[in-house]
Amino acid sequence: LAAMKRSLQFGRMASRSLAGGSVRHMALNWRHGGTPSGVGVPRGNSSTRTPEQLLQDLRSEFQKQGIGGLSSLSANWFARADANVSKGLDKDEFRAGITQAGLTLSDTEAEKFFAYFDADNSGIVTYGEFARGLRGEMPEFSASLAFMHQYTGHFPTNQGRIRAARPSFDVTETQEWLESLEAVLKHWGRKRTRFLLYELMEEAGRLGVNIPQPVITPFINTIPSSTESEYPADLNLERRISNIIRWNAAVMVSDANKRGGGVGGHIGTFASICDVFEVGMNHFFRGKDFGGGRGDQIWFQGHAAPGAYSRAFIEGRLTVEQIMNFRREAAGKGVSSYPHPRLMPDFWENPTVSMGLGPLGSVYQARFFRYLHLRGLADTSKSRVWTFIGDGEMDEPESITAISVAGREKLNNLIMVVNCNYQRLDGPVRGNSKVIQEFEGTFRGAGFDVIKLIWGGKFNELIEADVDGKLLEALEQTPDGDCQRLHAKADGALVRKDIFEKHGLLDRVAHWSDIELLEAFQMPGGHDHKKIYSAFKQAEENSELGGRPTVILVKTLKGFSLQTFLGRNTVHQKKTMSDSDMKGFRDALGIPLADEQLKVPDAENIISLAKDSAEVKYIQQQRNKLGGFLPRRTPAKVSALVELPSHKDAYAIFDEGSKGREISTTMVFAQLLRKMMQSGEFGQRVTLMVTDESRTFGLDAFFPVFKIHAPFGQNYTPVDADQVMKYAEAPNGQILQEGISEGGAIMTWIASATSYASQQAPTLPFLIYYSMFGFQRVGDSIWQAADQRARGFLIGATYGRTTLNGEGLQHQDGHSLLIALTNPAVKGWDPAFGYEMGLILERGVQEMWGEDKDVIYYITAYNENMAMPAKPAGVDEGIIRGCYKFQDAKPAKNKVRLLGSGAIIKQALDAVDLLAEYGVGAEVWSVTSYGELQREAVASDRVTRLTGKVEKSWVSQCLGDGSVTVAVSDNMTAYPSLISPWVGGIYTVLGADGFGRSDTREALRRFHEIDSASVVVAALDSLATAGKISSDVPAKARTKFGLKPERPDICMDVYRE
Repeated sequence: LAAMKRSLQFGRMASRSLAGGSVRHMALNWRHGGTPSGVGVPRGNSSTRTPEQLLQDLRSEFQKQGIGGLSSLSANWFARADANVSKGLDKDEFRAGITQAGLTLSDTEAEKFFAYFDADNSGIVTYGEFARGLRGEMPEFSASLAFMHQYTGHFPTNQGRIRAARPSFDVTETQEWLESLEAVLKHWGRKRTRFLLYELMEEAGRLGVNIPQPVITPFINTIPSSTESEYPADLNLERRISNIIRWNAAVMVSDANKRGGGVGGHIGTFASICDVFEVGMNHFFRGKDFGGGRGDQIWFQGHAAPGAYSRAFIEGRLTVEQIMNFRREAAGKGVSSYPHPRLMPDFWENPTVSMGLGPLGSVYQARFFRYLHLRGLADTSKSRVWTFIGDGEMDEPESITAISVAGREKLNNLIMVVNCNYQRLDGPVRGNSKVIQEFEGTFRGAGFDVIKLIWGGKFNELIEADVDGKLLEALEQTPDGDCQRLHAKADGALVRKDIFEKHGLLDRVAHWSDIELLEAFQMPGGHDHKKIYSAFKQAEENSELGGRPTVILVKTLKGFSLQTFLGRNTVHQKKTMSDSDMKGFRDALGIPLADEQLKVPDAENIISLAKDSAEVKYIQQQRNKLGGFLPRRTPAKVSALVELPSHKDAYAIFDEGSKGREISTTMVFAQLLRKMMQSGEFGQRVTLMVTDESRTFGLDAFFPVFKIHAPFGQNYTPVDADQVMKYAEAPNGQILQEGISEGGAIMTWIASATSYASQQAPTLPFLIYYSMFGFQRVGDSIWQAADQRARGFLIGATYGRTTLNGEGLQHQDGHSLLIALTNPAVKGWDPAFGYEMGLILERGVQEMWGEDKDVIYYITAYNENMAMPAKPAGVDEGIIRGCYKFQDAKPAKNKVRLLGSGAIIKQALDAVDLLAEYGVGAEVWSVTSYGELQREAVASDRVTRLTGKVEKSWVSQCLGDGSVTVAVSDNMTAYPSLISPWVGGIYTVLGADGFGRSDTREALRRFHEIDSASVVVAALDSLATAGKISSDVPAKARTKFGLKPERPDICMDVYRE
């Protein structure tokens, strides 16, 4: 109170500066756009108009003609004026075009106006020149205001007038408080002012006056030196270990490239994060044998993978042969480029080098760990998720989404570490600003506890002695790009000049030599073991006692200890070290190798330690305390854990057909899934996730039975509480309602699909979604799932370019099965009948959980109702291998074979009777997977080619004779065409190519030529080509059914008015 009274007195004495007020007014009223066109442009008195006047007149003429936007104006006019389609206007074309537009020019005006547009004086006006000339100067970009005072976290607002209009209650008292604030700023400076405001907000919160906390705090370490934890180990020993691991990681990459092959790799990233990584390994990261779960999940920064190999080598888990074969995997002796569980299934757990997917995946994994715990499927109370992210990776939308989800879900079991070395792959992350401050605002605003670790111990002494805040202000005003430059130049005199002398602070470092100053500056917080330990310790306490996720923003140097790499824009691309690089690196780290040895890229450059050395004993001791080595993947043998339901109990609902009742395969799936979820222990482990389309897919009836997972319960009364199918939420709910987020849903699916390994708690995920928004939208994530050895089902509902008839171009999917084939771990299925869906689901469960195969099933489901037939005898093998004969042909002079799949099989069946009118018998085959047919055929051909022993594929056995075959589906023609090399005779494919559009199913199928009439004409035409019937027959059929070669397509044709 006394301090505030003194401040108030200072405020009353302070005079207001009119000039200062003017400056403030001007800052808030910068114009956001250019001066309106033509405003203030004088009209000359001469008869010859200037180009600017002509431009204004031309715009007026265009406006009279009703032409508005400049983009369409310039494009349309230019296309008409360019008579010879040369993509440029000469002087004659230009003048003629201007005249046609209604503007008459004199010869002089024509010359000057043409010159105005002809910016490069080439004698030709291109479209770009015309558009730019017509547009004029670009308006000032309003976001440039964000650079005002951005280093303090203050972004100017244009809402000053709103603030002025707010009620002030006691106006005089309000004014006195504001004057007091100005007085503190004037007499005590910014640091004191900011401190007082923070203290006031803290006290207000304690008194129950809840005010949102600021999202950006001063550019200092969050944890003061006075509250740092005591370091629990021998620092010198740990630094020696860090140096050896950092050395081996760099040499592993460099020597691999020196030996030839251009295998690549990264040296700078692990050099920056090594110390953080090592403190975590020695003191915090819990192994698989730690109690209360299966230890921690570590999502390693992918480009730092050599560091994990280097440590595993010292631990004795990898051999020198393996690390000498870095990125040489074909022979099975090397280690993978990045974290790839598919390639190193006993080592890596989480793939992280599709930028952004690691952060997103880690968040949903932390969320799923809580789900497992609340549902009683696994004790995950002591399992944390640690995520290492590069500051450049924070540009990815997935990274930002991850932050939002983690904060919303209050994932206190999540700790993120952002490696802020200020560098992307090409250059600075934010050269003009302060990326740590930006990230703090993002994370804090999302609900994270933020720990900033910026300054190392020596330089932090200057920060904590900065009583007036002038050094802090100087550092906050130094952009990251300048910090990077100073680190790279490694010149103490330059640091002194650019930071201290520039801001009148030379007295702050007068007691240090340039060498001492440089040593302090070159040791940021991310390389200070004591400060790293304190940050990790606080994060761990937050995880155990707090109710929100934590992020550590740690400042490091990319290429640390390797001065010829450090801070350079090229450091990410540095794959090899020269002899002088290696000597300098060796000396900086204290590595005991002779100069001559460094010249030879062999195993002698890798530092090995004896099993009884102090370093190895310490590493093993610490990892034993924490539950074992990491990274390590230990999947459960699910086939030995969970009893699978029988065919009769879960999958046989439609074996006898639907008894005349029409039903879609989407609803078939829903009924089969319900049976599976009701199947005892197995059913408890089925996880269903939906992207806010449950009612579309017939799953709303699941809500009251299985309930929607809500970790904090249902704290409201739903609007449908009095109905049977009410929206029911519960902490132990089985359904994961993902909202409108396919990107988030697929990450939840991956967390479930890999829980058999991450927690040895198998769950079987089913993600159902609009098929178009699967592989097309989250294909990269599905590839990550395959790498992570996921096991589960993806259900592409409302499939088919003509079956989902009303939704149009963005929804109608006819290509996801083709995309699915590009993923080696995915098996794609296109079932037509209910019994096929049941058998495919059963086979998938058997492969994943009965045979422990790391496969993914993608199954299409259509929304067109049809009466489901009973299952014919003896078709199970054909359903699983990809095709089977559903219906024999009736006796006839000529015969064709029709292949159908999905909902379009009905068109093939309808074509049978139509073909009979032409004396043609047709057998119908159901193709459940063209993709699996093609894969097996390719594999069979390879065996034949390499052994000389003929191995006949299933497709060859079934379709390899000389028959006429017509395939029809709601897929692109490229999908059924996959099997064409193995189909005998004439093979014709009908499919739904091109963009989708809205119409009736009948109209769409005629447009794409996959209706029954098109099948008939294709079959007759093939018979005529084979010489079995006259060519007149298909010609008459085309006329009869109204099929024409012309097919106007607005989506693909050149558009003309």
